Amino acid sequence: MANNLSQKKIPISVALNPELEAEEMKPASVSNKNRLLLISSLAVLIAIAASAIAKLLIHLINFITHISFYGNFSTSAVSPADNFLGIWVILIPAAGGLIVGLMAFYGSKAIRGHGIPEAMEQILTNQSKIKPTITYLKPLSSAISIGTGGPFGAEGPIIATGGALGSTIGQLLKITANERKILLTAGAAAGMSAIFGSPIAAIFLAIELLLFEFSPRSIIPVSLACITGATGHYLFFGQAPVFGTGHLLDTPSNIAIAGYSIIGIIIGLLSVFITRIVYFIEDSFEKLPVHWMWWPAIGGLAVGIIGYFSPRTLGVGYNNITDVLTGNLPVQIVASLCIFKFLSWAIALGSGTSGGTLAPLLTIGGSAGVLLAQLSIHLFPSAGITVPLAALVGMSAMFAGASRAFMTSIIFALETTGQSNTLVPLLAACSASYIISFFLMENTIMTEKISRRGVKAPTSYEPDLLEKINIKQVMETDILVFSGDNTVNEVINQLEKEPEYKNKYLIIATAAGEFESILNSSYLYSTHLSPDTLISSLAHKKNISVSEDDVLRTAVDLMAGENLEVLPVFSLPENAISGILSYKNILSSYKYNISEHQKNNAVISLKRRSLKILIRGQQIIRNIKSKNEA
Repeated sequence: MANNLSQKKIPISVALNPELEAEEMKPASVSNKNRLLLISSLAVLIAIAASAIAKLLIHLINFITHISFYGNFSTSAVSPADNFLGIWVILIPAAGGLIVGLMAFYGSKAIRGHGIPEAMEQILTNQSKIKPTITYLKPLSSAISIGTGGPFGAEGPIIATGGALGSTIGQLLKITANERKILLTAGAAAGMSAIFGSPIAAIFLAIELLLFEFSPRSIIPVSLACITGATGHYLFFGQAPVFGTGHLLDTPSNIAIAGYSIIGIIIGLLSVFITRIVYFIEDSFEKLPVHWMWWPAIGGLAVGIIGYFSPRTLGVGYNNITDVLTGNLPVQIVASLCIFKFLSWAIALGSGTSGGTLAPLLTIGGSAGVLLAQLSIHLFPSAGITVPLAALVGMSAMFAGASRAFMTSIIFALETTGQSNTLVPLLAACSASYIISFFLMENTIMTEKISRRGVKAPTSYEPDLLEKINIKQVMETDILVFSGDNTVNEVINQLEKEPEYKNKYLIIATAAGEFESILNSSYLYSTHLSPDTLISSLAHKKNISVSEDDVLRTAVDLMAGENLEVLPVFSLPENAISGILSYKNILSSYKYNISEHQKNNAVISLKRRSLKILIRGQQIIRNIKSKNEA
């Protein structure tokens, strides 16, 4: 006896086991919420620790700076640019680089670099597992590097340290790899928020460079961590904007916005050039006939030489960004800072020492913006371009082009300066820079390193395809139904009459016509089966099923968890089986994605409409001619 399922639905009497349903269905939502609360609580605790580490790191950098350049013991803010060492200043960054090289060789090679690419690589390839030693080696090595004059920002090390702390906590607890990724990201984003007081920009940084997703399970813990980090910033560093300009910038005119867009294009080209030069220098270090442990010292020697001629290039240089934004620096100093800061930072970063990239990029971009503004004012004085806004646009566009963290670059500029009325020119310039970078550069300054190691970073953050498609869109309904009392021989005979059902799944029902299980028809042709074997004895019975209104993600989770190839599909509220869902059906769902992104179909045909109008017009002309002739 065989019935085609597309013609008849079988009522189900053997539904899920009530105890199993109570155990699995109810805790599914409750458990997810409890896990979210747990991860959110851990994220807040990690953010508190990251905020304290950020303060300690700044103190440590200041302490080492005082010792290295002034020979005293203090943790007050100080710039190495004001030293009186003369030519001896060349040796200090080299000594710092030597120490960092030794720490990397005897401690962990992972402390090299600016932090974010390394965190991305661990997220994408190693289930977000970072060595716990990075938690203290990274800030210590970075403090030595920056404190001895390294041209880096403190944000990279604290981002890496916060991420390492989150990963370490995640490795100590029994949590999933995805939850560990969230804790890693929460620690990293909290570190950025604690340094700059920019929680919203930190959230976008997490989305664009670390999470590669946007969902409540990740955004809620990361947001709470960023809020906590911002609170730590207000507590330890004050509530004033980090890069305050001292006055409110005027809202630009439409002509000025066009000018800032052109600046964005130029900065975008510059960001591509800078990224390629950085990795060219890194490749050049790879060719040196000395061990990589010595490279940071060689890079430090170059930093010292450049710092001797241009002292402003030494150290963190957050004060340089503020000075550039105020527009008070002479053009000669701005040009010197732009060129020599780039050379110093590119050589140091290429040597593999430890430090951040954000502050140097902002300094170079802001300085370039000032130079372009001065040129614009000289050539087009009526365009309305101003130096402070051009500097802000330049630093934001540089970050957008080099990292392609589009939203982060815009929000960061707004939060760290408090200039909310500059949103439109920032949006215009960052869009232009991003477009240039996208078309001219395959990878970014953040992803080039890991791309060379065969790691592909996601470039889009689309909704999960399995969450967009219902089971009924792809399930199979044209299936044969057999009674469990049928023998193997009887079923094979029936399949010979309907060969199109060979190598497909069959529904097995009880004698009363109630659903029992599913069987792969290919199994019936096994040589060890007796022709008189009842097919009901061949199927594995599990009380697991899905509704045709469920999304494919629900089915995939069940099939992966229970190691199943196929599931029965219910239609509700009839509680009748309406089809089956196999892994082949799930794979076929990706044709919807291909159709959305690759097939070019015109929904409205202008040609057809134009043809109808033309035919109608010709008909009218013929009618007029006929009337005239009559």
